[in-house]
Amino acid sequence: MKTNAAVLWELNKPWSVEEIDLDGPKEGEVLVSFEATGLCHSDHHVQTGDLAGVTLPTIGGHEGAGVVQEVGPGVKDLKPGDHVVASFLPACGRCRWCASGHQNLCDMGGVILLGLQADGTYRRRAQGKEVGVMVGVGSFSELSTVSEASLVKVDDDLPLSRACLLGCGVMTGWGSAVNTADVTPGDTVVVIGCGGIGSGAIQGARLAGAEHIVVVDIVESKRDKAFQFGATHFVTSMPEAMELVGDLTRGVMADSALLTVGLLKGPMINEAMDIVRKGGAVVMTAIASMADVTPTLPMAMVTLFQKRLLGSLYGEANPRADIPRLLNLYRDGKLLLDETVTAEYKLNDINEAYDDMLAGRNIRGVIVHDH
Repeated sequence: MKTNAAVLWELNKPWSVEEIDLDGPKEGEVLVSFEATGLCHSDHHVQTGDLAGVTLPTIGGHEGAGVVQEVGPGVKDLKPGDHVVASFLPACGRCRWCASGHQNLCDMGGVILLGLQADGTYRRRAQGKEVGVMVGVGSFSELSTVSEASLVKVDDDLPLSRACLLGCGVMTGWGSAVNTADVTPGDTVVVIGCGGIGSGAIQGARLAGAEHIVVVDIVESKRDKAFQFGATHFVTSMPEAMELVGDLTRGVMADSALLTVGLLKGPMINEAMDIVRKGGAVVMTAIASMADVTPTLPMAMVTLFQKRLLGSLYGEANPRADIPRLLNLYRDGKLLLDETVTAEYKLNDINEAYDDMLAGRNIRGVIVHDH
């Protein structure tokens, strides 16, 4: 079948919107008509090469939500007409990680992160070449053949243009606060970066009961949005944040600091380590270039002050449980999704949309597909 998609042919080149050939679903796969997809920084990291190892050419997009059109052999839990959100990491339900409640670490993720289907093959072709697909999802395509393990059924009444954000960014930020940092009532939390992931982290800290939520972002125009999501304070630099947190905590410093910037760099880790208390947690959620080995850490401080440096993949979420749970919070008005979307775009506008994101004009951009 034919469909339109945004293809990345070379590193540091624009996305090319063109018609591709798509195969239908095979064993355990589902054909999805994506209604909307979030514009996440991770796709830009593929474009720049910071997220290395992805097969090129590839179709981007991993925050997709849509409607099932067809199911392949062996699909048990989905049927045509079901509304689904794509989880950017699959959950097979059988590997050690899924069985122990760590679906974000599912063994299937290793294959799809390279841009292949779960069986190691391709379903897409363009200009006579096999084309990969971002984390097995490829929601920068109007139609996509996706593993059932990467799809979560959701209620039909939920707007797909907002539900798609739980496929990565909002869930990642929320889980970074709730799961990885383990924010508790009365905590002081510093969120460094107020974009797609940062907006989720602020809300996770708020819902977990944090007393002080200090947001740091160099873009002053994000101040009002930060307060809307739940921030109690907003500053535009780490020196300002350091002084403010010292005053708020009478010198104890923050319980946790969440790094949710667009691109993580080594010195940011040191600044975050300085702003947390004894026993405090620094959570690395943002992606760094795979070539970046620059952090130089004061090891004695880690030992003597018992500070913790933690990684957080997809916010340690279990998507089959957490996507419906967060959508219930959205329905109840407790999780803000509408407010995170600064602009909606068409697929042909994808390069302009990423320019807006990189310039700090958007908290979140969403592509709404034409069908």
